[in-house]
Amino acid sequence: MQKFFVMLFVIQAVLLRQAGKVEPTWLHRDVSALREHSTDLTTDSCHYIPIFGEGDVEFQLPRSVARFGQLTVDALGACKTVEYSRQEELYFVRDGKGLLRYGEESRPLVTNDFTYVAPTVQHSIANPSSQALHLVMATVRISPDTSISQVSKLVVANLDELKEQTVEGHPKSVLYKLLIGPRTATRDRINTAYGVADFFVMDFAPGGTNFPHHHEAAEEIYLVLDGEGQMAAGGGMDGVEGLHPAKAGDAYYFRPNCTVGFYNQNGSTAKAHILAVRAFVQLTKDLD
Repeated sequence: MQKFFVMLFVIQAVLLRQAGKVEPTWLHRDVSALREHSTDLTTDSCHYIPIFGEGDVEFQLPRSVARFGQLTVDALGACKTVEYSRQEELYFVRDGKGLLRYGEESRPLVTNDFTYVAPTVQHSIANPSSQALHLVMATVRISPDTSISQVSKLVVANLDELKEQTVEGHPKSVLYKLLIGPRTATRDRINTAYGVADFFVMDFAPGGTNFPHHHEAAEEIYLVLDGEGQMAAGGGMDGVEGLHPAKAGDAYYFRPNCTVGFYNQNGSTAKAHILAVRAFVQLTKDLD
């Protein structure tokens, strides 16, 4: 009988620990180790690798980012047509050539192109070329409190069109290309988003840094495109307690109020580029 009560106590302790599990403030993924996941847009020739959100083991953690991952469309392949009533999507072409079908329009896509897909618009990606097409995609939820206006005109732009620039409040050792931002702003190349605060590329000089900082009402994702350094994640405002090795293909998710930052290596040729998306998060009202 005594053994029974001891076992019961252990089981109860385990259940209590599980019930009281604290969610992490940040997540890390090595994209090269991830597997494909079937979604509403995948086909035998359209493959999706989830990094964060849908299809990830901790899919419930991001609050605004529904899906962030890599999309590969085989030569002569195509994805299914999808449409979301209260979600917007961002696409960035890593390499290859393709075709974006957007409502009644069709627009070609090439390496380093980026574009915004508005809610309520039917869209799909096809690849009429003889080489595989690789993209990064992000799907962001639109808050129920946000009014959706008339669908904006489709814009497909390219990184080569943009000049690198500094951003106020950040070190000059990192330069930015601002791709997509809110419809209430004017600084990004495409200003049409509802829930997306920023979609951008950072170019780090040798020894450069995007010093550790917080976003109170936004979550953020960093994908290291090339180079290597140290990622600051969840280790206090100075980031010293939370530095983690980061290389090309590493991705980090940061919850609101989590420390986020990056330190590039110091070598004379140590360049690094990071693709990032920041999405607004609706704050929970304090009922006390």
